[in-house]
Amino acid sequence: MQISVSSTLTVYHDGQFWVGLAEHVEDGRYGVVRIVFGAEPSNEEILQFVTSKWAKLSFFGDEATETSKPAKNPKRRAREAAKALKRPAVSTKAQQALAAQREAMKRESARARSQRRADEAEARFEQRKLKRKQKHRGHRSPCAARQTIYSSGASST
Repeated sequence: MQISVSSTLTVYHDGQFWVGLAEHVEDGRYGVVRIVFGAEPSNEEILQFVTSKWAKLSFFGDEATETSKPAKNPKRRAREAAKALKRPAVSTKAQQALAAQREAMKRESARARSQRRADEAEARFEQRKLKRKQKHRGHRSPCAARQTIYSSGASST
């Protein structure tokens, strides 16, 4: 069984920050991660990032998209690589994968926020219920205690 793995890291300036776009294809599954470097990274910083933090990147979120098979002809692959270098830094497939990851994270955080709000509302309701119960429970006054004593004593006579 042969496993096909391909990775690319594209570093570009998005107008405000220097951003790295790491694309990873493993067994036909395509994954992408966006890394914000901030200031312009040097070649040494990029190499250090790739060697130390590459394995910790989570390329495949909940779902991974299928990718097409590359051409086997080496000249064709060289032409495709040269063409890829001339294209803009961010590919539409990478943008779509990043958008899908963002949407999944947004749905997950919305679900967690909804659950947290429901739990807080339930806790507030339980607190109000307990407070109402204590308020209506009342306390026995000495007059009420005497009335019960007299009424119980009168009935035994």
